[in-house]
Amino acid sequence: MKRLYRLLGAMCCLAAVHGQAQDRFADVTINSEKVSDNLYMLTGAGGNMALLVGDDGAFLVDDQFAPLTDRIVATVAEVSDKPLKFVINTHWHGDHTGGNENLGKQGALIVAHENVRKRMSTDQFMETFGRKVPAAPLAALPVITFTDATTFHWNGEDVRVQHVDPAHTDGDSIVRFANANTVHMGDTFFNGSYPFIDLSAGGSVDGVIAVMDRVLEQADDNTRIIPGHGALSNKVELRAQRDLLVTLRDRVQKLIDQGKSRDEVIAAQPTKEFDQQYGQGFMKPDIWTGIVFDSLTNS
Repeated sequence: MKRLYRLLGAMCCLAAVHGQAQDRFADVTINSEKVSDNLYMLTGAGGNMALLVGDDGAFLVDDQFAPLTDRIVATVAEVSDKPLKFVINTHWHGDHTGGNENLGKQGALIVAHENVRKRMSTDQFMETFGRKVPAAPLAALPVITFTDATTFHWNGEDVRVQHVDPAHTDGDSIVRFANANTVHMGDTFFNGSYPFIDLSAGGSVDGVIAVMDRVLEQADDNTRIIPGHGALSNKVELRAQRDLLVTLRDRVQKLIDQGKSRDEVIAAQPTKEFDQQYGQGFMKPDIWTGIVFDSLTNS
């Protein structure tokens, strides 16, 4: 009888945890913003998505969290009567890949850089937050991977998915919609906040700046830029964010060159004048300064 009670108790705990996970997303709405004739930016909870529609079928960049899949599919259906055929993952983090399993089972092909599949298929540890991330189910893994780049000729678009050198992670890709003059940068661009750089997954502050430089070189004044997080953006805002990161990186490097310890660099508050604008999200100034310190000293 005691064993039965323990079993029932465990089942109740699991149900409670499941309920909490569901409640977290209970009020989330998937919103769409038109970028061009057949390209949309979708927002909800987690990373921003890009949706390309047309006669060939729907094409999605990133897919947020698993509990949101039905709402994402419903939003796709509002602008297209065609099935979802492809999902591109810009990197491996769960707020960009959480819907993979659901959408894969519905027939979409998941595509990503090979490092995304490698990291998703094994247990990971996000050192910044001290958080273990278990391996994803087999059904959630990308079924098509590439090493450098791949191009989709789809719905009248030329969609170039380009791997970049380690930046936010070691598996980042930027997605360029040539005809729409739009780039989805994944989490190599956090618009309006300090960016999370996952050092434990191969990221670096210099790498993030390098990706921004690369996009700026290729962009013009009319290029629309979809960030991993934040509002739909443009070249002017991306350049401002890039210049900010360079300024703060150089400030931290100067303190390192003076022999300051990690704690002393954080205590010096090198980001202070920008914290009201950029440090109000989950990436708090002291955490971000520590990441920059670690990135510069580890490299």
